[in-house]
Amino acid sequence: MIPQYFEFYNPVKILSGSLALENIAFELKQLGASRPMLLTNTMLTGVGLTRIVQEALRGSEITLGAVFEEIPPDSSIHVVNEAGRIFRASGCDSFIALGGGSVIDTAKGLHILITQETDDIMQYMGADILRAGKRLPFVVIPTTAGTGSEVTLVAVIAHPERHVKMEFTSYHLLPDLAVLDPRMTVSLPPRITASTGMDALVHAIEGYTCNQKNPLSDAYAWSAIELIREHLPRAVANGKDIEARMAMANASLMAGVAFSNSMVGLVHAIGHACGGVSKVAHGDAMTILLPHVMVYNLDMLADLYGRLLLPLAGPEVYAATPAAERATKAIAVVREMTRQLSQACGLPMRLRDVGVTEADLPAIARTAINDGALLLNPKEAGLNEVTLILQKAL
Repeated sequence: MIPQYFEFYNPVKILSGSLALENIAFELKQLGASRPMLLTNTMLTGVGLTRIVQEALRGSEITLGAVFEEIPPDSSIHVVNEAGRIFRASGCDSFIALGGGSVIDTAKGLHILITQETDDIMQYMGADILRAGKRLPFVVIPTTAGTGSEVTLVAVIAHPERHVKMEFTSYHLLPDLAVLDPRMTVSLPPRITASTGMDALVHAIEGYTCNQKNPLSDAYAWSAIELIREHLPRAVANGKDIEARMAMANASLMAGVAFSNSMVGLVHAIGHACGGVSKVAHGDAMTILLPHVMVYNLDMLADLYGRLLLPLAGPEVYAATPAAERATKAIAVVREMTRQLSQACGLPMRLRDVGVTEADLPAIARTAINDGALLLNPKEAGLNEVTLILQKAL
């Protein structure tokens, strides 16, 4: 069904495939930039990915003005402020984010500092507060296939003193360019490959089922799910499988486009709270919570979950499953996918496996019901309902 009204926006140019990195210099020149800052982390530098990007720019008219590597797994306002200080001191005119969600979120925070000409991003927390601001070319090179941050309008940045993760949402945070190059993900360990891949799957499933869904976001979500079904197990089994790596990179991106337009729901609301309260890695929280939230939403989403059995399991399983059983079969397929990935690489299946205790649940539940992602979940959930989901997932 087509909504009476919807909006869809995805202005990010995408470079995908072999030697995609070598086209960055041309694209930056077209954007009027010549002195970018490279944001990454020490781990990626240690495994040689930073060097590959630097070599791809060598011999061009682009000169790196600075390299900022001090980005931890959970970025914070202090990291963003330090990046801003170096950016300004180095006379940079653009920036390249090389990394996963934390690096890209840091880059988006830096984007706020520079384009809004401020020293305090706190005043821009929330949705649609940013103005267009100063022009600042922005390139993202993802090194994981999960967050989809290279095409999303959201940044999540921690405030350590307040013990919260702050969300910034604005179309002005979207990068100019997303670069998917197989060299950037072949070294990703199986465990992280699986966790980030499941994150992408949740983005696609919630993107297909949340209240703001529309035909365009549906198309991106559907294709992402098909690619994940076919290629995530291959990427986990053999990280050097270039076809699987590129398929997962594209699936992550498409899932990101989907949920940027349709938004996410209860899985993310609870997952964000697990991260904020108990420091659970985001992909792990998504993996664990997805089937439990699907069960909770089942009475509202049986039709949509039933349709998703086709991309989740393939045409043979779909055709062999009676229509009335397809929704529950879809949940069973998700559980089986998680089980197989757990066997293959140790992906956690319970919250207790990632350090959550019974004593943590009240704080997680209270945090979750105040998360903005809950607003677009098709089924309302209060404190008691979220607590029950957490207990089942523990």
